[in-house]
Amino acid sequence: MADALSSAEALAASGLGWKVVQKEILTEDGEPVSGFKANVRDSDEKVLGIVSDRYRVVQNEEAFAFTDRLLGEGVRYETAGSLNGGRKVWVLARMPREYIMLGDRVSPYMVFSNTHDGSGAIRVAMTPVRVVCSNTLNLALGTAARSWSAMHTAGVQDKIGEAEHTLFMAERYMDALGREFEALSRIKLADHKAEDCMNALLPLDEGMGRVQKGNIRKLREDMKARYFDAPDLRDVPKNAYRFLNAVSDFSTHGKPLRGSANRRESLFAKVMDGNAALDKAYGLVKSIA
Repeated sequence: MADALSSAEALAASGLGWKVVQKEILTEDGEPVSGFKANVRDSDEKVLGIVSDRYRVVQNEEAFAFTDRLLGEGVRYETAGSLNGGRKVWVLARMPREYIMLGDRVSPYMVFSNTHDGSGAIRVAMTPVRVVCSNTLNLALGTAARSWSAMHTAGVQDKIGEAEHTLFMAERYMDALGREFEALSRIKLADHKAEDCMNALLPLDEGMGRVQKGNIRKLREDMKARYFDAPDLRDVPKNAYRFLNAVSDFSTHGKPLRGSANRRESLFAKVMDGNAALDKAYGLVKSIA
C-alpha cells in the first residue's frame, strides 16, 4: 500500500516506542525474591509480567529490526500495536511478492508477535490475504509450514536463520494453497448444498435458549446473503472456493453487536472463532468432493 510505513514510522505511530526494563521483586520486608524478575514498561512503570531469571527481553524496536532483516530492505509495515495493556505486541508487514490464484490477487503478510508477560514465545507467521476484500484465507495444510517460534532465552537476532527457513517454507505453503484453491474450485455446490453447509457450520441445538437460536438463525441468513450476493464473489462460480471466501469474509468482517461493550465484536465472534469457522467450513466442503 502507498501509505504503508517504514519500521521507524510504524514504531512511532503504533505507540510502541517504550522499552521493557527488568526489576527485582521484593518481599514486604524488602528482601529480593530469587529466581524471578518483574518486566516493567519504562514509560509509566506498569508491571507487564513476572518472569524467571532466564527470560530474555525482546524490545519492541528489536522486533522491527528483526523484521527488517528478515524481509529485506524496503519492507513496508501495514500496522502494529499492543494488547492487554502492552503485555502482547504485534507487527504486520506486507511481503514483497503477490500471487494470482483463480483470478484473485492474494498477498502474503508476515505477522511478528511477542509477549512481555512471559505467557508466550516470540512468533513469526505468514498469513495470506485476498486483496479485493482483505479476508484471510489460512487453511490447515499440514504439509506446508508457515510459522516459527522461539523462547525468550536467547537473542532474537541470533535466530534470524531459523526464521528465514520458515519463510522459505511459507513459499511452499503459498504454492500448496494455490493447488488447494484449484481443487476447491472443482467442488461444485448446488444452492441447497451450500445452505446445508451453512446450517452445519452454524447448527441449532435443542438445548439453546430462544435468544441464542434467534442469533444463529440471523447469522445463517446473513451468511447466505454474503455467499449468494457479495459483489466481490459475483464472478466466482458457486463452488467450495466461493463458500470458503464467504465464510472467511463473514467471520472477519461481521457487523458489530449493537449495544455491545466492545463494538468491534461481531455476533459471529461470540458464536465461533474465525479460524475455527474456516477450518470447519473447509472440512465440510471437502467431505462433499
